[in-house]
Amino acid sequence: MGLLENWINKGRLKSPWVVHFDCGSCNGCDIEVLACLTPVFDVERFGIINVGNPKHADVLLVTGTVNHRNKKVLKNIYDQMPDPKAVIAIGACGTSGGVFRECYNVVGGVDKVIPVDVYVPGCPAKPDAIIDGVVTALDVVKAKLGLGEMPKVTVID
Repeated sequence: MGLLENWINKGRLKSPWVVHFDCGSCNGCDIEVLACLTPVFDVERFGIINVGNPKHADVLLVTGTVNHRNKKVLKNIYDQMPDPKAVIAIGACGTSGGVFRECYNVVGGVDKVIPVDVYVPGCPAKPDAIIDGVVTALDVVKAKLGLGEMPKVTVID
């Protein structure tokens, strides 16, 4: 690994860019993800920025149940993200399908379509747990870069 590549990778860890995708939930977890950006939690002070383009993102935040209509879109967004990347499933719906898991059009949790690195349970998940999930996801990205060890805990309470 060259000096420039090492410098770029350390910069990616210091200011991660996240992209948020809602698979179709009740908007409870979406509101909590957006609450992370408000002055109360102010996640931007840690260098975390919400971007709209998956080609620029390091971490994918997914809320809601995955259904047959949006599983291709979710997979497409995941494939557009550069490696190394991390995926966070947020809320009961994102982790397992939640109360909608028995519906005819629901595939299940996010891990049925793409690999998930960090699970943040809750209905809805709390903003501080979401921020902890992003920090844990950064440790996953760091391990994928070969700069550290893979975190043992990937479920945030």
